[in-house]
Formats: sequence, structure tokens, C-alpha cells
Amino acid sequence: MNPSTHPSEKSRTPGAATLSVACSNCNLRELCMPAGLSPADLERIDELVATRRRLKRGEALFRSGEAFTSLYAIRTGFFKTCVTAEDGRDQVTGFQMAGEIIGLDGIVGDRHTCDAVALEDAEVCVMPFDKVGELSREVNALQHHVHRIMSREIVREHGVMLLLGSMRAEERLAAFLLNLVQRLHARGFSRSELVLRMTREEIGSYLGLKLETVSRTFSRFAEEGTIEVHHRHLRILDAEALHRLVNHPGCN
Repeated sequence: MNPSTHPSEKSRTPGAATLSVACSNCNLRELCMPAGLSPADLERIDELVATRRRLKRGEALFRSGEAFTSLYAIRTGFFKTCVTAEDGRDQVTGFQMAGEIIGLDGIVGDRHTCDAVALEDAEVCVMPFDKVGELSREVNALQHHVHRIMSREIVREHGVMLLLGSMRAEERLAAFLLNLVQRLHARGFSRSELVLRMTREEIGSYLGLKLETVSRTFSRFAEEGTIEVHHRHLRILDAEALHRLVNHPGCN
């Protein structure tokens, strides 16, 4: 599946990097919107997403401290979220891909608490949060879906704490690769092949590992025949070996 937009689904807005959008025509609808909506509810959902926004690689969708106004459904591309540590370094807190929603960090204090930066050219659907709240009161399925998204973020954060708190380097990287390929497969991509949109340094920042450790662990996996790596192209040759690492009794 290629989550690119069909020409009939969009129209260029002169002088702005925004596009009109209809969720009912989107091939990622089942990933970022509730399932089983009635035609009437789907028509209401179409009113929720007013525009799309295009970003170039390296461009920020939002920055820490900016006023929170909208949630964003990623249509194409990859993002990283990061915060600035006390020593001035960027700490990567997550990677997001097509079909996922970002911007939830701003709900609590009405300001974003992290940066969201495009790792490649990307396109997002802009969902004004006041409209999300208003429509959620009328469409129960949407309210339930928003709660599920928030719950998933909590579960993800717990998973990251487990990675950083109790796993060795090879276990962290194995868990990261398995999670990444699983999410990509849900979008119609290969179970075993992927292109790493993030750098090894960014992976290390996310996993709490030094760049040298990440590179050394990749090399070890390749030498053992677990993966095959060519620049950013990666193929998993032995998924069971990765699963064994993640499920090792020492990391439970």
C-alpha cells in the first residue's frame, strides 16, 4: 500500500501549504478514524478535518511552548518528537508514521511540550481540537477513539520506560525493530523489509544508547545473520531471533 493521495482527493490552495480533505475518501481512514461509522457520522467527520498541511524534511509541525490548537493525523511521511534536555541536547521521545495522530502532548496545559519534526517530506490532516471535542459529544465512536489513542500513548510510554530501565542494548534494539516493522505491516508494507527514516543517532537517543552502541549492535545482528543492512535499508532475516531477545527472561 502506498498512502499517497489521489489527485481527486485534494486541491492545491494557492499560496499556502494546505489542502482540502475528505476522510471518507482516505485510504488510511481505518487507521486513524473509528471503524464502523454510519454514512451520516462519516459526513460529520469530514467536517472535522478542514485542511491538510505539507511539510518538508526537517520542518517542525509544532514546537515546545507553542499554543495547542489542533491534533494532526499523519497522512504521509515520518515524524520524530523530541524534547530539549537540561544539557541542551535533543532527547527523542518517539517516532510517528502514517495513520498515527500526534499533538496529544498539548491537551493538558494548552501548550505543546515537545517538538514534532518531519524526518522526510510529509503531509498531515489538521483537526482543530475544539471541533474534536464538539463532535465527540455527538459521535460516541469518535469520543471512544480519542480515548483509545490517549490510552495507547500511555501504554507506549510504559513500554519505553521498560526499554530504558531493564533491557540490554541488543534487547532494546530488537524490540525497537520489531515494533517498527509491526506498525509498518499494519499499513500494508512488508513484514521483514523497511527503510529507516531516522538516523542511528536518533535511534540511540530514543533507546537511551550511545551512537557507537547502536552501530555496534546493528553490526552484531548482521554478523549473526539476524538482519541485513545496507545504509538505511534493512531486512529482517531471522525475526524469531529478535523475538527471543525481547522475551529473554532477563528482561521481564
